[in-house]
Amino acid sequence: MVKLMGDNTTERLNSPTCWGLPPEAIADLGPRLHRFWERFNGCFKTKTRDAAGAAWIFLQGLLLMDTKRNFANMSRRLTAPDTDGQNLQQFMSDSPWAAQSPIRQVQHELKATPALQHGGVLLLDESSDEKAGAKSAGAGRQHNGRLGKVEMSQTGVFLAFYKDVVWTWVDGELFLPEHWFTPEMADERKRVGVPTERQFATKIELGWRMLQRAQANGLPFEAVACDDLYGRSGWLRHEMDAAGLLYMAEVPETTQVYLTRPEFGVPPPKNPQSHRRTPTQARVLSADPGLPVRQVVQLAETHFHRFPVRHTERGELDDPFAMRRVWTIRQGQVVEEWLVIRQEDEQRYSYALSNAPAETPYERLAGLKCVRHFVERANQDAKSETGWDEFQAQKYRAWEHQLALTILATWFIAQTKLEWAATYARDTQLAQDLELTALPALSVANVRELLQAVMPLPQLSPEQASHLVVKHLINRSRSTRSRLQAQRRARGQP
Repeated sequence: MVKLMGDNTTERLNSPTCWGLPPEAIADLGPRLHRFWERFNGCFKTKTRDAAGAAWIFLQGLLLMDTKRNFANMSRRLTAPDTDGQNLQQFMSDSPWAAQSPIRQVQHELKATPALQHGGVLLLDESSDEKAGAKSAGAGRQHNGRLGKVEMSQTGVFLAFYKDVVWTWVDGELFLPEHWFTPEMADERKRVGVPTERQFATKIELGWRMLQRAQANGLPFEAVACDDLYGRSGWLRHEMDAAGLLYMAEVPETTQVYLTRPEFGVPPPKNPQSHRRTPTQARVLSADPGLPVRQVVQLAETHFHRFPVRHTERGELDDPFAMRRVWTIRQGQVVEEWLVIRQEDEQRYSYALSNAPAETPYERLAGLKCVRHFVERANQDAKSETGWDEFQAQKYRAWEHQLALTILATWFIAQTKLEWAATYARDTQLAQDLELTALPALSVANVRELLQAVMPLPQLSPEQASHLVVKHLINRSRSTRSRLQAQRRARGQP
């Protein structure tokens, strides 16, 4: 049945104020961004200079520009048409301000936000970006999940925070493949500025470092969710459990579990008088061989039930789930965990292990099983909305600095969404008018569009554009002349 709309309904649906977007909030968005930057400008001071001005330009570039967010274009669009971006490049690639300073302040602000004190989840994931060559710090032929194959890429390990309308990166680490630490790569490490104290660490170890930092900073979260690269690591699950962190860790379908507690230990020697070597390695001693989690799905005693998880723009998320208590071997110990199975379509299942207490409600387990969607949202927003996928600098420090400013940009938007939702209530009649249970939240793109409207980038005059084109042609001509001169010298020509 199609609901007919009267004039009042149409007016309400088209009213920004009814959607929680009053004119005064929109008008204050530009000053709001400036106040936000002022809170963080002390993070960009070094012993010799104050680089907060460059940080302000770069932050604006990430949020106001849609494409070509490189040093030169940011500088031309936000300072003066004839600048070349060298100051921004120095600020990002060489200036010694500590990237962890603004990141730590973001975590402290998040900690101080009353609405985020309970129910938050940390999301651990990695994301790769294709590179044209091996000159960038950490670049190498490695698996690129976005491309689904091994390719020349640079990979970061990221930690995101999620609760309700808030999802944002809160930390990150650049993964350096093992070959970067060989003696042959010493000059390359020096060229891109890899710290001398940096040693090889797996993605799993980098992820654990970030979780430890978040815990030390008092970041409020009730659980950690991660994909199967991290979940398959018994070491990481052990460390999280020992630190008192509740986890929901995706695991591959081949993960071995036991439905009854296995006997585990060092087997006794079969013949004490034998000269054969005495066993020293612990192993499963009971007859039950265990089984991969994909086979648990087929067991008669594995029962699936639908649990409502959340409303989405594609409808109600209420997939069938099965929860079973199982035992696993983790760091040489027998451990009881939850196995949570989600049926995502008729033939596709996903699996996770959790150390949640045995009495945890099934609805809670189902909800935690589905939160990883928001790390994908955080990754996508960072890349497509705040310019992470346009990062081109080669140096290690530049990667860290880009991360810090990207986190600032996404935290500004997340904080704006949260505070607007609390301050400017939507008309409750809207959901009824649209025959919905829940209305969609503001997206990162929505907030950026409003910000761009109140902080429009200056447009070049015809004269400025002409001078810029001439300057570009001169630079290209000089570059061509230099290559021709080098070519003649190589051929012994005068």
